[in-house]
Amino acid sequence: MRDWIDIGPTPPAEPCAQLGSPDYYDRARKECRVYIALLRRSLGEEPPGARLRIRSNPHDFGDYLSVECLFDDAIQTSVHYAFRCEAEGPENWDEQAQKELAESLPPEQRKEIEL
Repeated sequence: MRDWIDIGPTPPAEPCAQLGSPDYYDRARKECRVYIALLRRSLGEEPPGARLRIRSNPHDFGDYLSVECLFDDAIQTSVHYAFRCEAEGPENWDEQAQKELAESLPPEQRKEIEL
């Protein structure tokens, strides 16, 4: 059976785009894509039965974006990977992620990403 775990929009110790800001969807989509790449660098590619993706979630203030890990509970390696993403994923952006995020921002917002 297919199930999923919400991993969040960014590593837990990092700020994320704020729902309601004018550039929210562009910035949040970029953060989620970079977070997926970071999870893959840190924990490896998804095994059979697991998949990282961006999901839109309804909220009172509008839909917000987050990374989730889909998994098949009949395939133990996919279950294990999903729970590793949640519990063992990186706390912070790595250098490559910081660079990818900074390149996508206008100069006045680049100071928000530590390099």
